[in-house]
Amino acid sequence: MTKLYLVRHGETVDNVRQIMQGQTQGELTEVGIEQARRLADEMKNWDVDAFVASDLKRSIDTCRILAAPHGKEVVETPLLRERDWGGFTGQHIPDIKLHDPWPDDIETLEELKQRAARFLDFIRREYGGKTVVAVGHGIINKAIQAVYFGKVMKEIPRMTNAEVRELSL
Repeated sequence: MTKLYLVRHGETVDNVRQIMQGQTQGELTEVGIEQARRLADEMKNWDVDAFVASDLKRSIDTCRILAAPHGKEVVETPLLRERDWGGFTGQHIPDIKLHDPWPDDIETLEELKQRAARFLDFIRREYGGKTVVAVGHGIINKAIQAVYFGKVMKEIPRMTNAEVRELSL
């Protein structure tokens, strides 16, 4: 059995500013760094075989903090990237009008769930029978859980920064 600890990155500057980050790199705040350090302390005695992160800076930085007590390197994958918000990227979230037509360049939920399924297949293939910590983002982590549980995304509770959820593959 493969154990997957799915983690959301620590708080970022744009989380605080309520900016739609999408696939921008992002920068952890001091709070986000501390969230990751606290989680690393909780996980320091866990038997973890591999650490995997989205290839976006906010996830890589969080994952490196988690991996440090284990002396492990971080494997990066674009499969764990946040949803591509296209024309909404960089927008102030409270100003986005959800009833208006969405830009055509936003990654669809179906595309997102397909990517989530490819991520789960990647973990099964590359890390079968191992324990993996994977640091991603709020929406892709919801998609991964939706695929895993066979649910629609709105049924998956939102993850807070540096929250962990365990899946057995």
